[in-house]
Amino acid sequence: MSFSKWIGGALGWSFGGPIGAIIGVALGSFVDSLSNGKGSPFLEEGEPQQRRRATYGTQSGQRPQTQSGDFELSLLILASIVIKADGVQDQRELDFVRQQFVSMYGKERANHAFRLFKNISSQSNISTRQVCLQIKQMMDHPSRLQLMHFLFGIAKADGTVTEDEERQIYTMAGYLGISSRDYESIKAMFYNSSDNAYKILEIDKSATVDEIKKAYRKMAKKYHPDKVIHLGKEHQVGAEEKFRQVQMAYEHLQKERKF
Repeated sequence: MSFSKWIGGALGWSFGGPIGAIIGVALGSFVDSLSNGKGSPFLEEGEPQQRRRATYGTQSGQRPQTQSGDFELSLLILASIVIKADGVQDQRELDFVRQQFVSMYGKERANHAFRLFKNISSQSNISTRQVCLQIKQMMDHPSRLQLMHFLFGIAKADGTVTEDEERQIYTMAGYLGISSRDYESIKAMFYNSSDNAYKILEIDKSATVDEIKKAYRKMAKKYHPDKVIHLGKEHQVGAEEKFRQVQMAYEHLQKERKF
């Protein structure tokens, strides 16, 4: 698969708005189809241009279903912002991004994605707010939670989440419409503290056993891998990890409270 065919297949609603502009700049000089007269690389063969453009900025109030490609491109941009948050692009973080993409997409697709990622990372004028607001408008809530989980994974790849990285992810969460409880729940999956299990289940330490059981059922439903099944099987691993963390938190409290 050529790079132009990969990017053409990846773009859905992300073709428009600030994300589309960032991707356009990142493509720069290495879009082969622009140089050989085959037309726009953003369209799959035989696909009318209108279908790719029509999804962004819809007035219907109905979010288009986020596909794997839209999630992938959103992830590339947000990951590039987080990695630069502390002023240093740590090789371990870059390796984590590549490793995750290889595990999700396979080597060839991951190579294409990482190639684009490096060009996105070189841009200095990306508006975090504009990108996140586009994602909030177009992407469903479970997919946005999955983005947050991946971003914390990147920040933790070098062994610790710096204050700058955490501040950047927190800012993104606000723009993405992620509640403070959801943010703290996902954040707790990457820290070790005595109250992590409570935070993951989004409850206080004073919660009763019945409240803990109720919270577990609620969080198991919220983080169930089927919530992001529309993103494709490549994103099930990350979703399953969140689900596993909820189960571990509940089991920890069962032992602690002896119920």
